[in-house]
Amino acid sequence: MLNKTRIDPITLQVIRGSIETIAEEMAHVLFRMSFSSIIRESEDLGAGLFDKDFNTLCESESTPMHIGSIPGYLGGIKECLDDGEWYDGDVVVHNHPYYGASHSPDLAIVIPIFYKGELVGYSANTAHHIDIGAATPGLIIDVPDVYAEGMLFAGTKLYRKGKRNETMWNYIRRNSRAARQLVDDIEAQIASARLGVKRFKELLDRYGKALVFDACNQLMDYSESMLRQRIAAIPDGEYRAEGWLDDDGRNRGQHLPVKVCVRVIGDRIEVDLTGSAPQTPTAYNVPFEGSTKVAAFAAFRKLLLDTATSASRVPSNQGSFRPIKVIAPKGSIFNPESPAAAEARFTQCNFMIDLIMKAMAPVLPEEIIAGSSASISFASYAGVRPDGNYWVFLEVNEGAYGGRPKSDGPDAIDNLMANTRNNPLEDLAMHIPMICERYELRDDVAPGAGRYRGGIGVVKAQRILTDGIITHESERHTNVPWGIFGGKAGALGKCDIYNVNGGDARPMHSKFHGLAVKKDDVLAYYSPCGGGYGSPLERDPQKVLDDVLDGFCTPEDALNVYGVVLDLDSETVSLDATRAKRTELEAQA
Repeated sequence: MLNKTRIDPITLQVIRGSIETIAEEMAHVLFRMSFSSIIRESEDLGAGLFDKDFNTLCESESTPMHIGSIPGYLGGIKECLDDGEWYDGDVVVHNHPYYGASHSPDLAIVIPIFYKGELVGYSANTAHHIDIGAATPGLIIDVPDVYAEGMLFAGTKLYRKGKRNETMWNYIRRNSRAARQLVDDIEAQIASARLGVKRFKELLDRYGKALVFDACNQLMDYSESMLRQRIAAIPDGEYRAEGWLDDDGRNRGQHLPVKVCVRVIGDRIEVDLTGSAPQTPTAYNVPFEGSTKVAAFAAFRKLLLDTATSASRVPSNQGSFRPIKVIAPKGSIFNPESPAAAEARFTQCNFMIDLIMKAMAPVLPEEIIAGSSASISFASYAGVRPDGNYWVFLEVNEGAYGGRPKSDGPDAIDNLMANTRNNPLEDLAMHIPMICERYELRDDVAPGAGRYRGGIGVVKAQRILTDGIITHESERHTNVPWGIFGGKAGALGKCDIYNVNGGDARPMHSKFHGLAVKKDDVLAYYSPCGGGYGSPLERDPQKVLDDVLDGFCTPEDALNVYGVVLDLDSETVSLDATRAKRTELEAQA
């Protein structure tokens, strides 16, 4: 859609602030009204406004994995919408991965925006739900097809012309192990989307439809222009990186290759995933429209439009997606063919982003970072209460970033495409029969050494107080986060299960599905540590001392890796001895 009128800068910023505030208010209502901790506490959600051509006008700054996914949902809904058309008062639920959804647990609620009788856009949100009736509670990995993922909604109207479809609501209640939470969280999504409709219509009333949409189009053009300028500054060429994923959750020991080729062509980019693994027989596949493409969008927003390194903040809208094309052969892990399952799709996306950064290192040395944990520990715990009802708890555990051009990698934090918050332990104890046995930074391994060291991973040990079922999805038990520009590699992740009453710990694969556990069994997850950026011999000696005093670095590594000579009695650095030691280590390199 071409702009008809150029909007003056002040009015443009007023419109921009208004729509971004609407998106943030929608997100706030959603997580404040929700009942499940994955939405209420972790804020695994996204919300925004979209024009009638499915362009993103604005989205909440919630979780990057949701930014850019809803246009895919809207495109899918167009193919399968109940009645084949929208009416004022409709409310649609949609989650089908072969109709544009990110993956099946991320339910979208979409409400059309009619203004003076005309369909002008959509108010929509997505949120991750704790159980949609899949083969196992909460999460799935080792299942044969998409139909084992639980309830699939394709353009399904929960309200039609304002009238509630009680048959569909009853169907939802009767097909989830956590029906109360599922229904209440969907209601929260509807309230959020309705607020978006109300606020946007108020904006149209105040400024007029033509001015508002001209401003939105101008903002999209601005975002596109800013990204194209940054791309154009990169030398044309093909930039490649590759690695592997541990396995598909069933076929152990069979690594899954991931290959990334970034083509810079003038002011646009192609991300080509040709050569990556074929689709798997499990749910370890990635929906192309709703997840693969979104991961590529997120990668280049991080690299080229980061708010900390950009002169001005660039809006999150459709314009920032336009210069990026994503290629993944049909039938590959990043573009599976129906009816392949595709629920466990997240770690592949994060690893793809990590590889994009590695590929771009030669031409963007001041923007990229060393290898991150680039995984996600997503665990589902479930059991049956004495009254026969299920309890289900989903938890996202933190990882660590790689070292950065000007600072250490952040410790114990969701990273790359993820941005979920941790779940308060007090909330866990109040609602779920579980106890956290341990939650701290890893002390069994060191992060990647470098001028700026990698981030330190987390240890999270959760004890289950009833017999139950655990499903766990993670990565990097075999593929260590890399160091860059002379930095050292980080540390692998691991996962153990043991019982607090005795016995040996059982090492687990990075992914396991529907594991039956006993009362007082503990799942202990150790996330990977990030790689280092730059030579360790260039690290500020005082920072090395600080890490030794904090227990993040051993005195031996301080001497033999960083070349720093310490006097621990006085807690000082011997600068002359350090210079001599570093000269010696440089000569040995």
